[in-house]
Amino acid sequence: MPAKGLQNIVVGETRHSLVEGEKGQLVFQGYEIQDLAQHAAFEEVAYLLWYGQKPSAEQGHALRAEMAQHRSLPSGVINVLRALPASTEPMDALRTGVSALGAVNPGTNIDLAHAVSLTAQVASLIAVFHRLRHGLEIIPPREDLDHGSNYLYMITGSEPTAAQRAMMNVYLVLLADHGMNASTFTARVIASTGSDLYSAVTGAIGALKGPLHGGAPRKVLDMLDAIGTAENAETWIRDALARKERLMGFGHRVYKTTDPRAEILRETARTYSEPAFFRLAQTVEERALEILHEKKPDQRLYTNVEFYSAAVMHAVGLPRDLFTATFAASRTAGWTAHILEQAADNRLIRPDVDYVGPTGLKWNAS
Repeated sequence: MPAKGLQNIVVGETRHSLVEGEKGQLVFQGYEIQDLAQHAAFEEVAYLLWYGQKPSAEQGHALRAEMAQHRSLPSGVINVLRALPASTEPMDALRTGVSALGAVNPGTNIDLAHAVSLTAQVASLIAVFHRLRHGLEIIPPREDLDHGSNYLYMITGSEPTAAQRAMMNVYLVLLADHGMNASTFTARVIASTGSDLYSAVTGAIGALKGPLHGGAPRKVLDMLDAIGTAENAETWIRDALARKERLMGFGHRVYKTTDPRAEILRETARTYSEPAFFRLAQTVEERALEILHEKKPDQRLYTNVEFYSAAVMHAVGLPRDLFTATFAASRTAGWTAHILEQAADNRLIRPDVDYVGPTGLKWNAS
């Protein structure tokens, strides 16, 4: 019997990231995620993924400048976003926007130049759509701001504070790649067919949208709102589990201990969140882990990246329905790096499947 969901099935090789689920370890191109979150800018991590090495100061500045030059969107793509209903979900708008970018960039275009430009433009797509859906004037990008700061500026029209810049950079660094997850696998499958970069990223966005992959951070915030106070945490959690409801932000397909990204984001939230909100989040985490380990000791459920992602994005001030799209703004660097890696040594990804249906039926049988 094959492993359901391809669990523990190795489908290829990569140099980009190592995920050690038993150890709670995440490594990008040899660098521990804790080291990168503390010392690296998002653009430097993108360089690391694309080029396979740490950039020099000059190389880092050059990539930042190159990304800044590609932030503007073609007028035709803006018109596509403008035509969408204001009620459109941001992930649907982002998927549509990337597809529209592909239409104005014909060909396979699986190269580093398009990877850089698309990573820069994904953030712009989210910001432009957010402004349009609220009837606000589009804010042109600024080349003097880093990637995360420009993203917030294009959304709000205000230059972010030092705290917002710090939180945004840590978040973007942490989410840039994560092994052969569902969206990255989707992107590599599409790239393996000889399709184009934009189609591959469009498919990845579709996979990330799902609540079992990247679509859950806003639901963490909804859960915290429903709980309301730290004192109410245990009762609410026990009642939810009695109703067979899933606790958002706990459990991971790979990690069998705390997600290292969650640990970093916890400390980021501790530093920058309002004290009352952080107390609520931390109390919910502590009570949830105690009760989950009590009721489901064999499942090894721990805090995942989505729990404190929600807390940090809330502290940044982003609308909660932009949380998953912001995840995509980071992960585009990893997706494109994997697409380039797939194309460099390609073989069509075509797994087999066990047929379990009937045989020997006759169409014209009486």
